[in-house]
Amino acid sequence: MPDRADRADHAPQPVERRLPTEEARELFALVREIAAREIAPRAAEEEAAGHFPRELFSLLSASGLLGLPYESAYGGGDQPYAVYLQVLEELAAARLTVALGVSVHSLSCHALAAFGTDEQRAAHLPAMLGGGLLGAYCLSEPSSGSDAAALRTRAVRDGGGDWVLDGTKAWITHGGIADFYTVMARTGGAGPKGITAFLVPGDAPGLSAAAPERKMGMKGSPTAQVHLDGVRVPDARRIGAEGQGFAIALAALDSGRLGIAACAVGVAQAALDAAVAYARERRQFGRPIADFQGLRFLLADMATQIEAGRALYLEAARLRDEGRPFGKQAAMAKLFCSDAAMRVTTDAVQVLGGYGYTADFPVERFLREAKVLQIVEGTNQIQRVVIARHLAGPESR
Repeated sequence: MPDRADRADHAPQPVERRLPTEEARELFALVREIAAREIAPRAAEEEAAGHFPRELFSLLSASGLLGLPYESAYGGGDQPYAVYLQVLEELAAARLTVALGVSVHSLSCHALAAFGTDEQRAAHLPAMLGGGLLGAYCLSEPSSGSDAAALRTRAVRDGGGDWVLDGTKAWITHGGIADFYTVMARTGGAGPKGITAFLVPGDAPGLSAAAPERKMGMKGSPTAQVHLDGVRVPDARRIGAEGQGFAIALAALDSGRLGIAACAVGVAQAALDAAVAYARERRQFGRPIADFQGLRFLLADMATQIEAGRALYLEAARLRDEGRPFGKQAAMAKLFCSDAAMRVTTDAVQVLGGYGYTADFPVERFLREAKVLQIVEGTNQIQRVVIARHLAGPESR
């Protein structure tokens, strides 16, 4: 059995990466160094304490890791999405709070980067991508989760050049600590065509956050309701055309779902690594438990699910990088990878037996964290709806 002194977060074994350039390989060397030196050693303690590592995000920003898939002209890294997602996987294996935070930040930047004007991008993106800022994405509300087009937050013109926003957003990662919020608000009638996107400063008067939610896992990542009470936003911070907001939100979610898939594979890989290390050291009946065929088959199935998930998200990323439709593949990747992460982390707890159920080993935390990945950015039931629509068309009414 491993010594209790060794019951820290298990450092993930290096995964062979598909990196197209020397620049990408150097990038990965930096990511692995930061993960091993700055993230993994503190993960268990800080998660237990509910500590959000804002200083790590400052380090990632200064290292050029918060804007990897965006244009270098605006402070991004000019990296293919396939490289960016593998970075997320690497970070998630060290600590999901950090990787999911990077993914949400990238999601928050997507609307401006893809739909903003040249003037808007020049004014805001450099600080968002490499200036130490942290973003949040505001679509869901207390009464509209899966039915996002039913949102009630309103934005009305004040008769001048400003919009006034009122409403409540729910389940917002980085709620209360973000420097900017990409907010979807209703500017027209009911339904998806009445929604518009806005870029709201985190210090805007009238913007506040409730106490963070008390969660099963991801305790270091703040999730909170965000209240908008007469928040004034100039029209220059409206992103895209009036009524285009829901289409902007869905476009961002297609990419964001790939981020969740990569995070899920990272958590699953960390769980497998911990299970393999334990199985090699734990002895029963005079030999390592890794010698028993039943356990070996379990590990083999875990590894196969991880490799399949990685291949699925990388294929979707390839389509995105080639400018081809990838929405169906993004939904498939999010669905499969997060379900696989749940299975793999559950099996990792089983490999460790009673010790797997204790906080002395990291696998119980991986299990609690994996669950949220089946829920965020569209539940896995919604992913099935998305996939079915691509296959069979929209439902008849």
